[in-house]
Amino acid sequence: MIDFHTFFTRVQKATSISTQQDLAKALGVNRSAITQAKRRNSIPQKWILALSRSFQLSIDWLEFGVGKPEALVDPALLESTTTFAVPKVFARLCAGDGSFEVEATPIEEHIFKESWLAQKGTPSAMVLMDVIGDSMEPCICQGDTVLVDQAQTTLRADIIYAVGVDDSIMVKRVTAEHNKITLLSDNPAYSPISIQGDELLSFRVIGRVVWSARDY
Repeated sequence: MIDFHTFFTRVQKATSISTQQDLAKALGVNRSAITQAKRRNSIPQKWILALSRSFQLSIDWLEFGVGKPEALVDPALLESTTTFAVPKVFARLCAGDGSFEVEATPIEEHIFKESWLAQKGTPSAMVLMDVIGDSMEPCICQGDTVLVDQAQTTLRADIIYAVGVDDSIMVKRVTAEHNKITLLSDNPAYSPISIQGDELLSFRVIGRVVWSARDY
């Protein structure tokens, strides 16, 4: 049976998961479940199957280190009609200075093709959120709905994230430097927002924006 350290190292190598908290989100389990697995130094088989499905990884590679990380996907599976319901939450992301509408209660569900969602991240960790404001135009506009993968919280350059600062939430590009986070807007009318010092304690990455929808 695979030990925890080997398993986690392989997962970090092949996915966007970088922390044990990221792993918990990707698996849809409590952080304590990860701690228990680490203490037992063993991995439940269902975790291996779940990550293989979500990230298209080879089960043999995940469990035994055999072959390549990428799974050999049956083309027929790509045409699967299996669907997955993604919740849309009440909270609204501000493309501006920040929204105080942060209630995470689901208000409805939207149906997506599961194989399509899996290509973008972890379906079970995804939520839909509406956007208010124009600071991310033309990429994301007022009234757009974005799909946020809460399992992807590792900051990368030129990627759009849903983030929180104190009691407000925003959609921004993010750069991380030593003791400083900068939130960047696509709309040149908006200046960068610098977060440093004690403000860093209240900063959080909600997840990566992996898709957006727009009404015309």
